[in-house]
Amino acid sequence: MKIITKDGSVVDLSFEDEEGRNAFRHTASHILAQAVKRLYPTTKCAIGPSIADGFYYDFDFDFEFTAEHLAAVEKEMKKIIKEGHALKRYTLSRAEAIDKMKKAGEDYKVELIEDLPEDAEISFFEQGDFTDLCAGPHVSNTSVVKAVKLTSLAGAYWRGSEKNKMLTRIYGTAFPKAAELDEYLAMIEEAKKRDHRKLGKELGLFTLMDEGPGFPFFLPKGMVLKNLLIDYWRKLHTREGYVEISTPIMLNRELWETSGHWDHYRENMYTTVIDETDFAIKPMNCPGGMLVYKMQPHSYKELPIRMGELGLVHRHEKSGALHGLMRVRCFTQDDAHIFMTREQITDEIKGVVRLIDEVYSNFGFKYHVELSTRPEDSMGSDEDWEVATNGLRKALEELNLPYEVNEGDGAFYGPKIDFHLEDSLGRTWQCGTIQLDFQLPQRFEAEYIGADGDRHRPIMIHRVVFGSIERFIGILTEHFAGKFPLWLAPVQVKVLPISDKHLDYAQSVVKDLTEKGLRCELDTRDEKIGYKIREAQLEKVPYMLIVGQKEEDEKTVSVRKRDEGDIGSMTLSDFISKAE
Repeated sequence: MKIITKDGSVVDLSFEDEEGRNAFRHTASHILAQAVKRLYPTTKCAIGPSIADGFYYDFDFDFEFTAEHLAAVEKEMKKIIKEGHALKRYTLSRAEAIDKMKKAGEDYKVELIEDLPEDAEISFFEQGDFTDLCAGPHVSNTSVVKAVKLTSLAGAYWRGSEKNKMLTRIYGTAFPKAAELDEYLAMIEEAKKRDHRKLGKELGLFTLMDEGPGFPFFLPKGMVLKNLLIDYWRKLHTREGYVEISTPIMLNRELWETSGHWDHYRENMYTTVIDETDFAIKPMNCPGGMLVYKMQPHSYKELPIRMGELGLVHRHEKSGALHGLMRVRCFTQDDAHIFMTREQITDEIKGVVRLIDEVYSNFGFKYHVELSTRPEDSMGSDEDWEVATNGLRKALEELNLPYEVNEGDGAFYGPKIDFHLEDSLGRTWQCGTIQLDFQLPQRFEAEYIGADGDRHRPIMIHRVVFGSIERFIGILTEHFAGKFPLWLAPVQVKVLPISDKHLDYAQSVVKDLTEKGLRCELDTRDEKIGYKIREAQLEKVPYMLIVGQKEEDEKTVSVRKRDEGDIGSMTLSDFISKAE
């Protein structure tokens, strides 16, 4: 498709190209604005960019615009697409642009123009009876936008400031083919069903309360799930030669000044005063780990030291950014810090990459990797950053692991490798990370005695696998749609007696299962068996064991599997062998 770029040139790009996709959806936002102005001419337009998976446009309506109006706007958009208006770009002087927008009654556009630099080129895009202040890019004709859907409404302060007027934001999405739109909408509906906030409540995993916004409460079944993940983490790290520590949740200001967090991360930290001294609740575990390393002298013969910590950290997030378990204010970070020599950098990074790959593969995740380089706000010398970045790059290349470079997105103390999971719906989540740090050992004056007998600075790796236990549980819940694999299911077996007459036998079944290490529940309610089965299905329990007179007489159980239904009658020992 033909794309009119920001400088007015025309290039050929496809929807698969990011720039082409953004231009396509940016044009869809202009079609939305054109439809709104046709139907409600007194409406004032604000801004309308493309975003991930779609677009939006902010409007100032002189009436209450509701979801019921969306169908009429969408119908008008489809009409504009069929009309096939060519998009034309032109520029005006600053005075001409302001005059044009004032005459059109577009106050928000006037403000945008007045805030532009004096020497800025002011461009407009015209499509039929609609013209908008815009830098572009756009597709060449509205007819290119084959399939559109308006998806939701929201309120949005003008320019993101609560001091300004609340506008109406209309969200939508667009695709070149109707089949692609249908596929996307089906995925969105499936995502709603899998929403971890909804499933977390239904399955009794966790809750969020007004008394603690962003501070999740884990319920009994959620704690089983959380502890299973922690047990798995501990077994892997013991195997890989990690030792585990636990550091205080609150430490004094001097520590955070030494680490650099007080200067570079202060706005995200919770602070208090104890005995007239400033303290901060830890947003990260690494400074505490550094203090543990410094407790005693170390020799090069001890390195690498791999030190793990499941530390509860707190970070201030704005209330509007909070989202279930995905974005919270306190979480358990599955941290580890590796202290090593320069010569050990590549091998240690490769070891961490292999560990992360093993974990993600075990859960059935695909992933891609990004190498993030030095940000503007950073500590340390150019030489250290170059050595650190090259160390990460070398490890990835020796592992033949494809990666993208994310310029300027490293931590303030070092470059990093980020792992982005792809779940069963094709969505990506940033979880694992490996950060190489020359700065913290220097700031804390950490040392080891080398083979030459001199003192040297260790190099430090910061790394997480899950990222945070809480967020990983949210991702797993949506990935599996609450149907956790048997080893991870909070309740593995539900025993369902047909009537109270069979309770004694059912209780003996539960006892035997529990002794074999299976997590099970007994449904003692005075309900029909069909109802009990449906309830267990809704709870997504992997196995249901139905026991009645026949099973009691034959010392068997009738087995139902979560996604297969009835799989027959068998002895309890045969079932246990099957489930283990």
